[in-house]
Amino acid sequence: MKPVSTVCRILVAVASLSLVVTYFVPVWRIDLSAPQYPEGLSMQIWLTKLSGDVDIINGLNHYIGMATLHAESFPEFAFLPYIVAFYIATGLLTALIGKRPFLLGYLILLLLGAVVALGDFYRWGYEYGHNLDPNAAIQVPGMSYQPPVIGFKNLLNFGAWSVPDSGGWIFIIAGILIAGVYIYEAFFQKEHSQKGFGKIVALVSIVWFVSGCTVESEPIQYGKDNCHFCKMGMADTKFGAEIVTKKGKVYKFDDVNCMLNYQATGDLPAAEIALQLVADFANPKTLIPVEGAFFLAGSEIHSPMNSQVAAFQSEQALQKASQDLPGEVLDWLQVSKKFKK
Repeated sequence: MKPVSTVCRILVAVASLSLVVTYFVPVWRIDLSAPQYPEGLSMQIWLTKLSGDVDIINGLNHYIGMATLHAESFPEFAFLPYIVAFYIATGLLTALIGKRPFLLGYLILLLLGAVVALGDFYRWGYEYGHNLDPNAAIQVPGMSYQPPVIGFKNLLNFGAWSVPDSGGWIFIIAGILIAGVYIYEAFFQKEHSQKGFGKIVALVSIVWFVSGCTVESEPIQYGKDNCHFCKMGMADTKFGAEIVTKKGKVYKFDDVNCMLNYQATGDLPAAEIALQLVADFANPKTLIPVEGAFFLAGSEIHSPMNSQVAAFQSEQALQKASQDLPGEVLDWLQVSKKFKK
């Protein structure tokens, strides 16, 4: 059985020892934003405690019947430090033994730990957001307040972000490093050399880059979502727009002019935008990228905020619609200039 190279064993040891830092920094965070809290509210989750604006959040949640947040409510805090210690010790033992099967086993343990942690976080969020006090001051029939496991979600007039904090990123980077080392050892390792070390660094960099570059749109919940700019409810499934940032945050709009007017405020720098999407008039509830879409502007197009612009994924669909809705055919650049302030 061919041993793991010395350089890879050192990397495994370093990745494992880096988890020591997670005892001293928050692992996860939930950020809340709303018009009445322009600076936002934030709660940090550590291995053994909660910190941040917990008391303010508890005060707000009381009105909608959510349970209060206390460290004593999370039995996980009692054993999380021991689990992390187990991972540190197992990683160091893996580096010391230096055999590929042990490296694979350690990687599987890390992946299982991540799945279990996210599953437990989802379970907590579900119970916290669904088990509401029936005597709460504010009640919205059918409404639940489950925070997102990861990413962004609108909860009434609050925007909720759930993302890794410093400790969480250490776990992620350590996991990516271990995965990169195993992939290199299993499929690319031929000799122990500086050239081989360079391959490891390049492979880990590629894995890290790809893992951080995927952003996705979020379906518009017509009848539930509100426009981020004008705050009106979104109801017309033939219209709508969406911005997705490079960090994955989603902004929803009921009309294309609302999206452009929001961008004109400068609150969201153009450099942070990853995707701009509009609803396909011919296929309600379907979002399409603005680049390559076909737009029809005319007085007979009755959009929610009177942009009088409809978007189509294909030119054929636009031509068919224009038989009943005469207007001017535009591309995205022309639409942008039409509403530019």
